[in-house]
Amino acid sequence: MIKVILKKGREESLLRFHPWVFSGAIAQVAGNPAEGDVVAVHASDGGLLAYGHYQIGSIAVRVLSFDGAALAPDFYEVRLAQALEARRAVGLAASGSPAGPAPRTDCYRLVHGEGDGLPGLVIDFYDGVCVLQAHSVGMFRARNRICEALKAVYGDSLKAVYDKSSGTAPFKAGLDLVDGYLYKAEGFSDDEQTVLENGHKFIVNWTEGQKTGFFLDQRENRALVGRYAAGRNVLNLFCYTGGFSIYALAAGAVHVDSVDSSAKAMMMVDRNVALNGFDASRHTGYCTDAIDFLKNAPEGKYDLMVVDPPAFAKHRGVLKNALRAYQRLNAAAIARIAPGGLIFTYSCSQVVDKEAFALAVFSAAASVGRSVRILDRLNQPADHPVNIYHPEGEYLKGLLLYVE
Repeated sequence: MIKVILKKGREESLLRFHPWVFSGAIAQVAGNPAEGDVVAVHASDGGLLAYGHYQIGSIAVRVLSFDGAALAPDFYEVRLAQALEARRAVGLAASGSPAGPAPRTDCYRLVHGEGDGLPGLVIDFYDGVCVLQAHSVGMFRARNRICEALKAVYGDSLKAVYDKSSGTAPFKAGLDLVDGYLYKAEGFSDDEQTVLENGHKFIVNWTEGQKTGFFLDQRENRALVGRYAAGRNVLNLFCYTGGFSIYALAAGAVHVDSVDSSAKAMMMVDRNVALNGFDASRHTGYCTDAIDFLKNAPEGKYDLMVVDPPAFAKHRGVLKNALRAYQRLNAAAIARIAPGGLIFTYSCSQVVDKEAFALAVFSAAASVGRSVRILDRLNQPADHPVNIYHPEGEYLKGLLLYVE
């Protein structure tokens, strides 16, 4: 096996079980590995530290195991079974059968990269359909092994496995980055499915939708919006397919306005509103730029706002610009919310930490001059776990604000 040998003293992070090896820590690569190969990582004194996928870039090795587990033929099956067991432990998958969904919720994230010991891999489960996204060459090359492992873990209840890695796997010559099915059970022919989340119905289209088709990471935060939405006029900005809107309507919101620049997303919002049986007069969809809509919204019209933009910063090079964007967006929301109103505001940018985001919102409040209280700090749910040795996996952060 090809060896990656570290510089003296650079093994400390691996001894603390951090799952990344940076290129600057490498003294020598003994051999000529192809991207995605499994390599052995050694300390400068020759001691074996870990096995992982090799790649060209600032992160040179993504660690699969700190022992020989990565070399076992059933490696993926074992890791996927462990991931499923963790979802059972938090009530997202019933313990009675391999794939049995918990009552009222039949969709969840099965694999969350480093949080489940499978760096570079995301798998979302939609009532028997697994949608896979590889974020590394190694995981992309292993996708057929992963599919076979999913079949072993879920058994006959697995309906399909869809690979949607074309927008996430690093582009490399020779990689066939074309989305498609790795497996279909006999008779399965759909590209979308209706799923349940806390009893609410949502149409998920994994072929045309963003990411894997639905943003599962906001499940608990959507439920929290439902706790506060009764009797309020709600604005859901960057609404995508209307997750927060459905919860607000179900909880008794007077009216909900949903805003997104995607025409496909807005069509799906309308379908989800109808699917859940709500009176169409209680909801209005706007296919327009969410920031422009907010800036032009009358002050005091809304007494609950959801501000959930896409990632403003995908790398540290644009961090300062992203923080300014968060500040401007939240200043506009704070300025327009009705007295006594609530704002649920989020950042899903991994490079923006909790402190930086809170400071951006503080600066926004100060620039507007209104009295603002933090009622709650919001996070990603249990099926998006954070490896305790990899704090970088904590990407979703939010604040619940009360504006006088």
